[in-house]
Amino acid sequence: MADTWLVVGLGNPGPRYEMTRHNVGQMVVDELAARRSETLRAHKANARVAETWLRPGAAKIVLAKPNSFMNVSGGPVSALASFYGVPAERVVVIHDELDIPFDSLKLKVGGGHGGHNGVRDVAKALGTADFPRVRVGIGRPPGRQDPADWVLDAFGGSERKDLLLVLSDAADAVEQLIAEGLVAAQQKHHAPRP
Repeated sequence: MADTWLVVGLGNPGPRYEMTRHNVGQMVVDELAARRSETLRAHKANARVAETWLRPGAAKIVLAKPNSFMNVSGGPVSALASFYGVPAERVVVIHDELDIPFDSLKLKVGGGHGGHNGVRDVAKALGTADFPRVRVGIGRPPGRQDPADWVLDAFGGSERKDLLLVLSDAADAVEQLIAEGLVAAQQKHHAPRP
């Protein structure tokens, strides 16, 4: 299946974490599924998935949300990549990023994990860090708040006003990355929002 892409939103399972900053990757997958009127269903790889298409006649995409906790995301991602025969260069990982301001996106392929344990575990499980990433900015915590607590907090009131737009932009970035490649997606989505 040369034209199949695996699009994975990282996060933590269960209602306690559903609307937290750490789960923004899963929220983007939900947005991509909603655009296609798809429902994610249980998969034996310890994940929920929906098989769909970028658009009719275009690349097949498998939308996925691991059921594991963030720091052990690699097992489900690797199992899904193996099940669907998707090489690492077509495994798009969407995750939160402390070092990018809220309301901003960055896309890249490869490189370090930047202290993100979910990305670290995926790279270890895939045996390579050379997979595309859509990094959704959540910004650093104010004052002396521990970043570990910050990522597990729900988005604040002012952030929630813009969250739907952020999720939509990130979903657009995933679609453009698959359709047109990394450089085209970077050129559009790395620019500051007007």
